[in-house]
Amino acid sequence: MAEGQQRRIAVILAADVFGYSRLMAKDEDSTLRTLKAHRNVIDGLIARHEGRIFNTAGDSVLAEFGSAVEAVRCAITIQDELRVRNAQLPEERRMEFRIGINVGDVLVDRENLYGDGVPRDLRPSLRRATSASLEASFPWSRTSFPTTLRILDRNE
Repeated sequence: MAEGQQRRIAVILAADVFGYSRLMAKDEDSTLRTLKAHRNVIDGLIARHEGRIFNTAGDSVLAEFGSAVEAVRCAITIQDELRVRNAQLPEERRMEFRIGINVGDVLVDRENLYGDGVPRDLRPSLRRATSASLEASFPWSRTSFPTTLRILDRNE
């Protein structure tokens, strides 16, 4: 391993916007304004749940947590907070985030994380999701949560 690099187990929260390209094609200015407002909420909740954002690109966020329980709590709180904010927006401007949580081995290089433990994209089931969604997968369970937690629509 190169100097400054180490391996460890990490809990990674990955989030992106469902239908982001469609929203941008329709109205870039409003979409960017909504994205920034939602990201302010998301960033604050990640910090409050002791997470650390280590990468962003466009509409996506990657954050590391020291606890799977806190990552799941954070994801649920994000969905709850954004549901309230989206209700105040016209339907065509609502922005719903898909969130996946993964536990795995990562390579740490300075402030960034690499490897199989870092989702390159959200799981196929979340890419197909049509609403705000959350999926968490743990290779082993040391939490009070089941090994796989899947919430695709909390209103059902």
